[in-house]
Amino acid sequence: MSAVRRLPVVADLTLVTVGAMTANVAGYLLQLLASRWLGVSGYSPFASLLAVQLLCAVPALALQNVVAREVVRGAGIGAARGLAWRCAALVAGVAVVLVPVVSAVLKVGVGASAAALGAAPVLVLLSGEQGILQGQRRFRELATVLGGAGVARVTPAIIVLAMGGGTAAALWAAAAGIAVAAGSARLVAGTGDGDSSREGIRSRPAADSVSAGTAGQEAGVVAVLRAAQLQAALMALSSADLIVSRIVLETDDAGRYALGAVATKIAFWLPQAVGVVLYPRMAQPQHSAQTVRSALAVLSAIGILAVAGAAVAAPLAPLFAGQDYAPVQGLLWLFALDGALLAVLQAALLSAIAADRTAPAALTWLGLAAGVAAMLTLAHSVLGLITIATTTAAITTAVIAAVALGATRRTHPVSDPA
Repeated sequence: MSAVRRLPVVADLTLVTVGAMTANVAGYLLQLLASRWLGVSGYSPFASLLAVQLLCAVPALALQNVVAREVVRGAGIGAARGLAWRCAALVAGVAVVLVPVVSAVLKVGVGASAAALGAAPVLVLLSGEQGILQGQRRFRELATVLGGAGVARVTPAIIVLAMGGGTAAALWAAAAGIAVAAGSARLVAGTGDGDSSREGIRSRPAADSVSAGTAGQEAGVVAVLRAAQLQAALMALSSADLIVSRIVLETDDAGRYALGAVATKIAFWLPQAVGVVLYPRMAQPQHSAQTVRSALAVLSAIGILAVAGAAVAAPLAPLFAGQDYAPVQGLLWLFALDGALLAVLQAALLSAIAADRTAPAALTWLGLAAGVAAMLTLAHSVLGLITIATTTAAITTAVIAAVALGATRRTHPVSDPA
């Protein structure tokens, strides 16, 4: 990549990083405050329901990637939004069915389960708008939406918790904030085509957009379901240990594990901007091979820094969360390593979505199944559980990354220098 072309990429990465980190810091603040205000035993169900919410947001993440990919290829905004509404309706139906199941499995109230799952269809609509902005490479506006959505989600929940509200009330407040964010994102995205001329990407004429929104409706849903296989595998792998902790650990240890998992989330989401900014290039065959290699290399370097940072900052954890969590401070580097590996895995799976390939999903599900089986049978402590989770992430990431690099070499052995 020449110096002239590199500068816009760096600027885009900076903008999206600021937006994503604003949302992430807000999320971490919510979890830290909840861990203190709800106590060790009260925080465990709260964290577990957030993990379930993340799993149920898989269609939203898949939709954003599919919308971005199709906008890169010239699809219209009307078609993208129609697809988002259809997906939101499907997710809402599934959420209704899952409410009593989640309540029984996690041993939490039906109201709390409904609050966690009720946010899922709204997240789908929000992600549809984010996909439009991402595909058009309007990264300044996307950064604003990312940061604003995080603040809008967290602020009402913190206020409710500060007033003495419990898990259900806080999650309902967060869901209301997400709804506000979705409406605001639509206003930001607007109805125009944005700056779609960058790097040769141009929108199709309006007639083509209308055709894409009518003739391709069913294919659009199928495309989201295909991408959802990959997103679901990733989210399940990143959240399974937190859910299993409620089953295999004592209540207090499960709460401590939930706090340690914050380090996993930080390392996982910290480099989110890399995938967001480079994904449109992954969707362009002539650039995909070099872009995938660059993404994996950058994420690996960031992961090393994240693990080192977690080790250095570990003594501060009890100061922020309380002395009840002191037993996990020496393990935070291991939690961070788990998240760093998952971040690399995410980039490899994004490259598969960009090329509309789903084969890596089966390998990821296989890794998840083996990992969960080991967790349920061998994990009897916080150390045992995070060790198994990290080992599972390491093996799965190595396999999927090798598959992704092999696929890009076979498909496009020669690419332009990035």
